[in-house]
Amino acid sequence: MLPVLAGALLLQSCNDKDEFYTTADGLTYKIYEKDESGEYENKGKVSPDDTTGAKIGQVVTMQMSYKNAEDSLLFDSREQNQPIMIPVMEPTFKGSLENALMMMSPGDSGVFKVNADSLFAKTFGQPLPPFIKPGSQLTFFIKAEKIQSKEAAIADQQKMFEQQMKEAQARAEKQIKIDDDKIQQYIKAEGLSNMQKTESGVYYTVKEPGKGPQANAGDQVSVHYKLSFLDGKQVESSYDNPMSGGQPFTFTLGQGQVIKGWDEAIQKLKEGSKATLLVPSPLAYGEQDRGPDMPANSILRFDVELVKVNKQ
Repeated sequence: MLPVLAGALLLQSCNDKDEFYTTADGLTYKIYEKDESGEYENKGKVSPDDTTGAKIGQVVTMQMSYKNAEDSLLFDSREQNQPIMIPVMEPTFKGSLENALMMMSPGDSGVFKVNADSLFAKTFGQPLPPFIKPGSQLTFFIKAEKIQSKEAAIADQQKMFEQQMKEAQARAEKQIKIDDDKIQQYIKAEGLSNMQKTESGVYYTVKEPGKGPQANAGDQVSVHYKLSFLDGKQVESSYDNPMSGGQPFTFTLGQGQVIKGWDEAIQKLKEGSKATLLVPSPLAYGEQDRGPDMPANSILRFDVELVKVNKQ
């Protein structure tokens, strides 16, 4: 995995004289700006005395992608659905990416060719990956959205995080309603009885009541479990997990060490209890796609045994 510098937006120029230029330090570039009609045009050669670009100590909010010499896309910030903020620092070598940022003004888009050997050795401090040829160049496509002071960038970043949290919460509230309908259909189809529902939306039924102490937040608990999807496919089991030697999973309850559905539902049980939990995806792994074994928005079934409650 290459170090992530920032995000990408590839732009085309309408300028017939769409050519590359090279600085005295060896940085090859094309920089575009919008004309009065809103079209992008090549700015041409940037003077070494031009001081309109980003300055050391400022932060550039940008979209970026970059490719190797074989035109293979190595990174694209659009896949992260958000721009990336990069502080402008002293150039690490002549013709560096820092030099490129200092040539750009807010709203500019640019294409830059940077020596891969120098970039990895002097900027990233890493050996050249095998999929990048020695002596080759990486091509960066950059769209500078904002150039700000560090303080202004931090304030913007906080606003962005808050907005992302609100949007994620809204999606979770919508998803949990969808999951609740599916869980109710599953309960009916499977003939599960005595199902109860927690405040957040986990369905559970106690198959064998325990006689030990009640589990509460802050207690250290040990839980055996079998995890499966609603279609019956078993995902994993603590009983035959070679990593744990078949031992129950131990954690501190109510401290965010496990999924929200467990933190809430395990507190409904006493030591020795055996129960079935049906956990809607926002209380499990949510929108996270963990590959074919755990797709995004997966509703999970846990058949659990609360083996031990150590009161704290």
